[in-house]
Amino acid sequence: MTDQSKIAAIQMASSPNVNANLLEAARLAEDAAKSGAKLIVLPENFAFIGKRDKDLLNLKESAQGGPLQDFLSSLAKRLKIWIVGGTIPIEADDATKVYASCLVYNDKGKKVARYDKIHLFDVHLTETDEHYAESAVIEAGDKLVVIDTPFGKLGLAICYDLRFPELFRLLLNRGAEIIAIPASFTALTGKAHWETLVRARAIENLCYVIAAAQGGYHISGRETHGKSLIADPWGTVIAKVPRGSAHIVSSLDMDFLKATRRNFPCIEHRRFCTDL
Repeated sequence: MTDQSKIAAIQMASSPNVNANLLEAARLAEDAAKSGAKLIVLPENFAFIGKRDKDLLNLKESAQGGPLQDFLSSLAKRLKIWIVGGTIPIEADDATKVYASCLVYNDKGKKVARYDKIHLFDVHLTETDEHYAESAVIEAGDKLVVIDTPFGKLGLAICYDLRFPELFRLLLNRGAEIIAIPASFTALTGKAHWETLVRARAIENLCYVIAAAQGGYHISGRETHGKSLIADPWGTVIAKVPRGSAHIVSSLDMDFLKATRRNFPCIEHRRFCTDL
């Protein structure tokens, strides 16, 4: 790959209709690939958003494979792209729960990474009286993931992880240069914090951040924020979309990343206090 490959984020407003969601994901990925994207990130829960969180249990797949994994593999191979597959439900040891797993496939259709969401969204939004309890259905992961790709070292995070800068520091410590964040921020929290947090993670770690979101109204009554974006290592938003189904594409300039880290070496300037 050249030092200026193209990257993309896909935005959707997924429904309980898995087949329709997969058709839409494929269409948007095809459009992004036609625009030159070689690394494409799908949003969290791209294949399914139902009326209740526990509806995910009906779609769970084994770690060895399943229809959603077959879809991602064949899409990556057909379009000759690397794809960060949002999240899909993978079976946990507890039969009443699943992992929210982000799977990465290379351009040959081979699964090369799996990250299980670590931070689970258990909150009450008093302004809108929305209650969320992901831990009732989702088993938290406990392993960080950074992998080598033709584009640079790629770290993975999911949605609520975005609020925990220490996770991103650990990804940086493992060499991350690009971080993919499939997400499904609520309309309320997204309006308040989404872009600020994405840009902050890019700025703090002098890395590219590809944030692919759900954006629209869902059958459960939930409204998601959208505004998928790509931020460069200076925190500049270099691509952005409002709500609804769409894709955004931008250049990934690794020469710019290296120059930024060299000329503004705040990563090297870190100091740690042990007596706080």
